[in-house]
Amino acid sequence: MAAPAAAQGIPATMQGVEARKLFGAVSTGSPHRADAFGSYAKGCGAGLVQLPENGATWQAMRLSRNRNWGTPELVDYLQDLSKDAARLPGWNGIYVGDMSQPRGGPMSSGHASHQIGLDADIWMLPGTDLRLSRNARENLSSISLRRGNGAYVNGNWTAQHMELLKAAASDRRVARIFLFPGAKAWMCDNATGDRRWLRKIRPWWGHHYHFHVRLSCPRGMKGCVDQAPPPPGDGCDEARKWVSDIVNPPPPDPNAPAPTPRRQLTMEDLPRQCVTVLQSR
Repeated sequence: MAAPAAAQGIPATMQGVEARKLFGAVSTGSPHRADAFGSYAKGCGAGLVQLPENGATWQAMRLSRNRNWGTPELVDYLQDLSKDAARLPGWNGIYVGDMSQPRGGPMSSGHASHQIGLDADIWMLPGTDLRLSRNARENLSSISLRRGNGAYVNGNWTAQHMELLKAAASDRRVARIFLFPGAKAWMCDNATGDRRWLRKIRPWWGHHYHFHVRLSCPRGMKGCVDQAPPPPGDGCDEARKWVSDIVNPPPPDPNAPAPTPRRQLTMEDLPRQCVTVLQSR
């Protein structure tokens, strides 16, 4: 089926309803060609496909969440990355965490982004056992690599983690990778040779049990809103500034406005194509 055109209006049953409740209630993808509408944190996905639960070099985790969906480009990317991981000492592949819901959109918990089928979380736990049962995948946990509240890596960090991140970031399909600051700073201090891949790895809070891969909008998906490219350079000065601020926090700004609670998105906030994505059977 062709991609959905923009809907003229929002059905009364959807008006004012939190979009996360509507998208979270759908268990299958929409019957359209693959397309992404809106931005990573305000959109939906048509024709998303499911990453198979098991592969020769990957396993999808937390299957009960039904979040192992993405554009075909994301599924292909993850399968390619898993083969890179399988060549690393001590790894047989990767454990894939949250991608997107079957039709994208806001999630009930855990993420503000992951809405258009172009984001995925890769566990830091080496994928050694790729025959985990469904029950094991609900209960097994990843490992944290951070120390000092994210300023440094801990003893779980290995050279193989850097090699996997290098492979992940070197792929032309990738827009950004989010990772805790101490890991980026460690790689800045230890990476040799061509360092251009470091530019795509950006420090962000959390992201020490997994790293977050974000793909650029695929060619032809005109409704997809790309993130701005990372600033020029390798981003190492920025990472070191994050580390410095963690170790020696700057004094609070007495004039800073109070944080505004995040409002839950409704269908009115999303591209109109998302109405058709939700309604299609």
